[in-house]
Amino acid sequence: MKKIWSAMIAAVLLIGLLSACGSGSNSASGGNGEPGSGEQTAQTGGEKVTLKMTVLPDDLETFKLAYESFKQENPNIEVEFDTIPQKQYYEKLRLQLSSGEPIDLFGGNMDVFLDTGIVEPLDDLIKNHNVDVSGFGPLYDEMKVGGKTYSLPYRKSNWILYYNKTLFDQLNVPYPKDDMTWDEFRELAKQVTKGEGADKIYGAFLHPWAQTWYMQAVQTGASIIDKDLTPFKDALQFRMDMEKDGSIMPWSEQITTSAHYNAAFQKGNVAMNLIGDWHVAQLRTAEEEKKIDFDWDIVPVPHPEGVPANTSMATPVSIMINKDSKHKEEAFKVLEYMTGAKGAAIFAAKGFLTGYSNDEIKKAYVGDGSKKPANIHYLVEQREYPEYPLLPGVKSAVVGAIYLQEGEVALTGGQTAEQAIQKIAERVQKEWADNYNEYANANQ
Repeated sequence: MKKIWSAMIAAVLLIGLLSACGSGSNSASGGNGEPGSGEQTAQTGGEKVTLKMTVLPDDLETFKLAYESFKQENPNIEVEFDTIPQKQYYEKLRLQLSSGEPIDLFGGNMDVFLDTGIVEPLDDLIKNHNVDVSGFGPLYDEMKVGGKTYSLPYRKSNWILYYNKTLFDQLNVPYPKDDMTWDEFRELAKQVTKGEGADKIYGAFLHPWAQTWYMQAVQTGASIIDKDLTPFKDALQFRMDMEKDGSIMPWSEQITTSAHYNAAFQKGNVAMNLIGDWHVAQLRTAEEEKKIDFDWDIVPVPHPEGVPANTSMATPVSIMINKDSKHKEEAFKVLEYMTGAKGAAIFAAKGFLTGYSNDEIKKAYVGDGSKKPANIHYLVEQREYPEYPLLPGVKSAVVGAIYLQEGEVALTGGQTAEQAIQKIAERVQKEWADNYNEYANANQ
């Protein structure tokens, strides 16, 4: 009898063991071969998590491509991507985040979101994950606010000088040099300016953004919210002098005719165009669509005396984590991948200047030489200063209002460059520093 009971007990134990094995297998696959939310994946042993991520429309497809690579290593992390039309992107996303929409990660200019209090500091996550931040170079420290890191850049926008090689050839004038001061740039622009009226060839085109004139001061290391704005007076005066030369389209004419840097350069009667790296893609598309038939290339932007060649301005575009996300660890894994070496290699191959860089990423960006511009390597060799401090209110109140408005008054003859900069200094204190005291004091 004992033998019979022993045999029966052994059989029950064996069946239980087999059931447990089968049950574990079902749990990993969600019971139907598909990993389920809150269940464990066979490969990682981690729970499956679904994250929501909102990104800029121009970056969406590359993010999706990078995610295909990411999920090979992280099959338990599902990412649902969303975007918002460019013109409404920042305003609508701020509203969504402030109203508590469950967005785990989001991309864009970090400073636009800091004052919402919704951005999660990353310092502990970076430390706990042993993230190598050396590939971000000086940008990593420049993006800190109050000593804290709130985002990591997956790409950036840098300024460069484009030139119409065909025009220079026709006029028998040497091409712009890769080590050219602003004074040399001005003289070259005068040299290639020809004609009048609708057929006039302009030596250069400076888009009516404040950045195109205040760049000279930023290249020296000055900031647009410094108490002493003396370098900016000379920068504004320089633009005003070029208008007097007749070598650039006057600001007033740009506004009344809605002149745009892209259309102006593609028309073929602008010799040099000072604008960002994104113009490369615009010109490549124009060539593919046979909208332009002239040859073109790039060189570093002109620089002030005493400043090294190829010193430019850059604006980082970052990924942030919502402080209310319930899955911050998983969200950080996505952020780390997209902004790190693996994600950067994918973005670089698609023509994006990346925040993280190394030799392989630079090669991916430069390509095999089959596409213009021939000198694209200058874009990955730049020394950079931030276009503006990444602090709340600076982009909207200081760049988009104060500098733009006072610069416009000067460029239409309503005040001198010195008066404009004096008013800018007063308005920065009154309209920005007094309203963003915490950040203004930290910057002093």
